[in-house]
Order: sequence, then structure tokens, then C-alpha cells
Amino acid sequence: MSKIAIYPGTFDPITFGHIDVIKKSLKLFEKIIVAVSDAKNKDYLFDANERIEIVKKALFIDLKLNKKKISVISFTSLTTDLCRKYKSNIILRGLRAVSDFEYEFQLAGMNRKLNNNIETLFLMSDVENQIISSKFVKEIIKLDGDIKKFTTKSTIKSLKQKYE
Repeated sequence: MSKIAIYPGTFDPITFGHIDVIKKSLKLFEKIIVAVSDAKNKDYLFDANERIEIVKKALFIDLKLNKKKISVISFTSLTTDLCRKYKSNIILRGLRAVSDFEYEFQLAGMNRKLNNNIETLFLMSDVENQIISSKFVKEIIKLDGDIKKFTTKSTIKSLKQKYE
């Protein structure tokens, strides 16, 4: 069985923290599906199609990662349903700090209750990227701050266009 992992998130926008998790997971799995959530209960800066394009540009143009090993999709379903659809039993989640753990632990437990064949694998980004959050990146760019240390060139361009 080929090992496929699902990496769900909002990616609004993608950051170097997310990218660290993707790069690390490429060493562990044959294919990674970056699943961009389009849940209606969230307030996004970019719509799902924009976020998919931003992620693709960051991964495939800016970083030149292997398109054959990464798919970028949107979803509105339960992550466990997405796993079933793509025949994956692995959900990837990134952890930045201890404060993330409680929520992620509960989420992993709920996903396990929904489908006991699913495992959640927690990966940490590199130390220099653990403080990065999409929320902070948006706040910094909104106030004309420099976000080069937090995300890719194409993502910065998309953010600047959004706030013009």
C-alpha cells in the first residue's frame, strides 16, 4: 500500500512553518495531500481557490518541490472522510508550541473516534519557524512590516495585493 498522508489546514496564508511540516513529511511518505479547508465557519482573508493557488506557487514555483509527491486540494468535509476518499490513514498536524498541543490532542482524539484506523502524526517545524502563525503574518503585512522571514516571495506578493 502506498503511504499517503493528508495535511489539512486553512493555509491563510501558507508560512515557512507549514512548509517545514510538508518538507519533513516528504521524507516519511510517498505522497502528501495538502488539504485546504473551506469550512464555512471561518473568516478567511483569501478564498479557497486563492489559497490553493498561493500554496501551489509557494511549493512548486518558489521552492520547486516535487509536484508528483504533493497534491493541493480544497475540502469542506470531515478530515476523516477525506482520508477515506484518498485511501490514507495518516493525518499530519504541525505543532508550534505547547499551547497548540491541547487543541491538537483533542482533534486527534475526535478523528480517532470517527475512524479508529486513522493515526495523527504531529510534526514540529524547525525552531526558527515555530513562532510563525498565519495570523501574525497577516497582521505584520497589514501594518507594512517585513515578512520575508515568514513566508515565500509569491505569498508575500499575494498578501501585498490583498491589502492594497
